[in-house]
Amino acid sequence: MSYRYRLDGGNLAITSPRAEQDAGVYQCLATNLLGTILSRKARLQFAYIEDFETKARSAVSVREGQGVVLLCGRPPHVGDLSYAWTFNGNPLNTHSDNRRFISQETGNLYIAKVEPSDVGNYTCSVTNKEARRSVHGPPSPLVQRADGVMGEYEPKIEVRFPETVPAAKDSSVKLECFALGNPVPDISWRRLDGSPMPGKVQLSQSQAVLEIPNFQQEDEGFYECAAGNLRGRSLAKGQLVFYAPPEWEQKIQNAHLSIYDSLFWECRASGQPRPRYTWFKNGASLRPEERIQIENGTLIITLLNTSDSGVYQCAAENKYQTIYANAELRVLASAPDFSKNPIKKHSVVQVGGDITIECRPIAFPKAAVSWRSRTESLRPSQRVVLLEDGSLRIHSVTRADAGPYTCLASNQFGTARDTGQLIVKERTVITVPPSNVDVTVGESIILPCQVSRDPSTRVAFLWAFNGNFLDLKTGAAAHFERVGGESVGDLMVRDIQLQHSGRYLCAVQTPLESVSAGADVIVRGPPGPPEDVRVGDISSTTAQISWNAGPDHNSPIQIFTVQARTPFSVGWQAAGTVPEILNGQTFNATVVGLSPWVDYEFRVVAGNSIGIGEPSKPSTVLRTRASVPMVAPGNIDGGGGSRSELVVTWEPIPEELQNGEGFGYLVMFRPVGSAAWTKAKVASVESSRFTYRNESIAPLSPFEVKVGVYNDQGEGPLSPVSIIYSGEDEPRLAPLGTSVLSVSASEMEVSWHAIAWNRNTGRVLGYEVLYWTEDSRERTMGKARVSGNVTAKNITGLKANTVYLASVRAYNTGGTGPSSPPVNVTTKKSPPSQPPANIAWKLSNSKLCLNWEHVKTMENESEVLGYKILYRQSRQSKMHILETNNTSAELLVPFEEDYLIEIRTVSDGGDGSSSEEIRIPKMSSLSSRGIQVSGSSAHLLSTALTSAVLLSSHIYSE
Repeated sequence: MSYRYRLDGGNLAITSPRAEQDAGVYQCLATNLLGTILSRKARLQFAYIEDFETKARSAVSVREGQGVVLLCGRPPHVGDLSYAWTFNGNPLNTHSDNRRFISQETGNLYIAKVEPSDVGNYTCSVTNKEARRSVHGPPSPLVQRADGVMGEYEPKIEVRFPETVPAAKDSSVKLECFALGNPVPDISWRRLDGSPMPGKVQLSQSQAVLEIPNFQQEDEGFYECAAGNLRGRSLAKGQLVFYAPPEWEQKIQNAHLSIYDSLFWECRASGQPRPRYTWFKNGASLRPEERIQIENGTLIITLLNTSDSGVYQCAAENKYQTIYANAELRVLASAPDFSKNPIKKHSVVQVGGDITIECRPIAFPKAAVSWRSRTESLRPSQRVVLLEDGSLRIHSVTRADAGPYTCLASNQFGTARDTGQLIVKERTVITVPPSNVDVTVGESIILPCQVSRDPSTRVAFLWAFNGNFLDLKTGAAAHFERVGGESVGDLMVRDIQLQHSGRYLCAVQTPLESVSAGADVIVRGPPGPPEDVRVGDISSTTAQISWNAGPDHNSPIQIFTVQARTPFSVGWQAAGTVPEILNGQTFNATVVGLSPWVDYEFRVVAGNSIGIGEPSKPSTVLRTRASVPMVAPGNIDGGGGSRSELVVTWEPIPEELQNGEGFGYLVMFRPVGSAAWTKAKVASVESSRFTYRNESIAPLSPFEVKVGVYNDQGEGPLSPVSIIYSGEDEPRLAPLGTSVLSVSASEMEVSWHAIAWNRNTGRVLGYEVLYWTEDSRERTMGKARVSGNVTAKNITGLKANTVYLASVRAYNTGGTGPSSPPVNVTTKKSPPSQPPANIAWKLSNSKLCLNWEHVKTMENESEVLGYKILYRQSRQSKMHILETNNTSAELLVPFEEDYLIEIRTVSDGGDGSSSEEIRIPKMSSLSSRGIQVSGSSAHLLSTALTSAVLLSSHIYSE
């Protein structure tokens, strides 16, 4: 060491390094109390490049068409170089030029065929990246000779790769090939062993450089470069040789061995060329000796002693690299020691079981072992075995084997012992195992699982279903619940479903063993839906249907039912079939009773002894064939219409009964007494009316009429004959004797004389009353009809004190006749708006006395003519009325219940407003106290009444 070298931890720092003193190979040695190891080798080099010689270069004279090589003449250097050239001071780019080439191996510039434009000064530039320096050589003049042009000649390869090129694994390999010639030669490459070029190969634009990235073993071999033109061909070839630095396949591992034992270490590395091996101990080369054997990567040391302890290295080396694998050898010598591997204090085993008690003290060399039970030494027998590692094994353990067991270990350095207890317990037995169960879906079952066990042994119950354990704690198994005590593991399955069929296993686990018992549960339920429902031949009223049975859910299918649905049905309906009863072995049937020309879907439902299952998926929608309609229209009626018209009406046939396309109605009619029928077709399927017009038809002529149906398939049935009258004229006479009487403020009565009509004056079916006002501000119009010979009509909802006009006209099916002359009337004034006030009442026995004030009316109201007393029992709705012209009244009623009473005014304009409802309590609630009860809206009660009477009084006021 000197002032220029300094250790910084494990790093070596060199101050002012100099190439002549410091260049070379370095290794680091690391040392502690256990030994020394060597680091891998590191080579220190100093990159540099010197300047070119300054001596001027001679001019190079060439003919046009001749090839030329301009030498770079690189200066002395250390480190990788890259080359470039300039032409007349400008960079020369040759990447896309197949006529000129700069070799990165030699640095020279090659021109395959000189052209006049090539004349000038060329300068070579060299760059050393490690030295971070570039130098430029002196110019090389290129001049053209004047003695002619060079003729064509065959290629001559000037840049060729070596015959042998070493190529490192994973490296990028470049081969150069360039030729002079006229014309300029073309470059091509191939492998001489006939293998195709690797797909990863990259060629420069001029084909002069072949690059193989990520070089591997399969890429090695002979490569050939061919340069050719019209004059000939030139070849260059060489071999790429794969090499790889060593890589570890097996390293040595630390070893702690006993004195007198043997060490065997093997290290193995891959590499090309194959590595050779060197062994080191504590940094020093290890040589074979009497106890030490070294062969390739194998090291064997016999009869180890403590002096053999240390750090060992295996070095694998080829000409490209050296790698090291390190391991420690520690040779141990000690008396037996149980402190790190004591005997298990309590070993537990069941009666009849086997037990192994380990005895593994740390001892170097290995200790001799013996065993004692209580005070007796144990000897090997059929049940007692001493294993090679010192452990004790006892077979078919009995209760008598329980107790302490001591292991004694000894070697030449000392003796040690350790003791453990053997505990023997009774076996766990499932006394009540689960049994096979056959159950119906929706029921609940309990699968028993009960055990007998050693009282000191804890047991855990686990249930598995079809091989998967049930999680009974988190609620994930919703239908399952564990029931029972500590020694009972019964499983309840609530609301059992079809998917719960399968194998159930009760597993009982203890720290010593696991026992199990299983049972099969069969869950029976209604069948699953039938499958693959198909519809075959279909006619106008039948369809052939077939299906496959679905799952029977563990109960045989006993019956099938076919259901049908149409656009006109309410949901699915049971369909009639042949055969009528479809047993569980029937998988096809004929559906009957279908409607023609209707879209049908079919499905099938299966049933067994458990119940009816889910229906199948619906079949495809199919339409039955068309047929002649089978149903005639109903409710044949008509009449009315205009003069000379016969109107016929009927109830339309619904779409599902039309039985085909081209549906319509056939109307047949004839005058009563006539033999010939007149026919008419109504093509509209929605029509329900037909009108026949003929000027020769007399009013109210009777006709026999029947209506039938038809479609494209033919005509269907006709309805029974109905008598319908032709149209008639409206009445021609106006009613006579029209009069009007005001009944109240909102009602009037219109009356008239009946018309004595005949066929010439027009039939009268009733009368129509027209009424209106002539108030220009608010004109009101209305009409009301009466039928038959009624000759009066009350009109309600009128305005009070208003002039109304009214007229009457007759009507029939032909329309309305002329109106009678209008008559007028003024409605009464409005009834009094104020209700009776200050009502007083007095109840004695069954007589109720009422008094109230007379109601005064306003100018626009009708005078009060009297009063109405309305009364009813509180629990009944029937109202009784008493009328009086006075302001008092007496009622004789049995007051067995509360009574509700109200009073209203009576006038020409009608009844006025009612007073508020008064509740009179039933007599039985008061008579027991022997008092009279009264009430008023004024203070009419005598002060002599007691407070009890006052509390029972009811006072009403506005």
